[in-house]
Amino acid sequence: MSSLFNTLFERGGPVILILIGMSLIATTIISAKLWQFAATRVGRHGMAKQAVDEWISGNRSHAYDLVYGDSSPVSTVLAHAMRGVSLNKRDGEVREDVTRVATQTLHGLQSYIRALDTVAQTAPLLGLFGTVLGMIETFGALETAGASVDPSQLAGGIWVALLTTAVGLAVAMPCGVLASWFEGQLENERTVMETMLTGFFTEFATDEHAGLPRDRQTISSGV
Repeated sequence: MSSLFNTLFERGGPVILILIGMSLIATTIISAKLWQFAATRVGRHGMAKQAVDEWISGNRSHAYDLVYGDSSPVSTVLAHAMRGVSLNKRDGEVREDVTRVATQTLHGLQSYIRALDTVAQTAPLLGLFGTVLGMIETFGALETAGASVDPSQLAGGIWVALLTTAVGLAVAMPCGVLASWFEGQLENERTVMETMLTGFFTEFATDEHAGLPRDRQTISSGV
């Protein structure tokens, strides 16, 4: 592995070294975020849905036990909501405090994703910068050589110059894909969180389990 890094550095110059450093930083961020998402059960909402159903059915103690023992962001926010309601706090006060907890929870999950996206945007530009520097050096050598230009030297110089672009793209593509995936997971978590909280406070008043008549004419007439 060290020989590979030495070869890349010798042929690509300091730009390659910077790109390798960026790739190591990105790998660290990706590993940490994957562990964080797995540990906090991001995307797993079954326990939270069951807890809301139990709460609406009147089994409030069991509902709270379900979300209290679950580490998912949705369950964490629901636990705060259930505590606020159980303590007979004002509805507006509970909603505001739950919003605070939700914002804080999502902010913690969103940390360092912007840094990963920055690596995805910067790495190709840095690789292109290295290519331009390499091409300038190659054409400078051609000008010095004059009429005794060796075509193999020209091809070799261009190959070395393009190496930085290739490395930059290799670093950027997985970072961009994973940054988008992380953001998509968080957006889905935010949507589910809002949906579950609204259902919790309204007790899904317009759903079928609320006991509304199914006949459209009966509903329209207000009977």
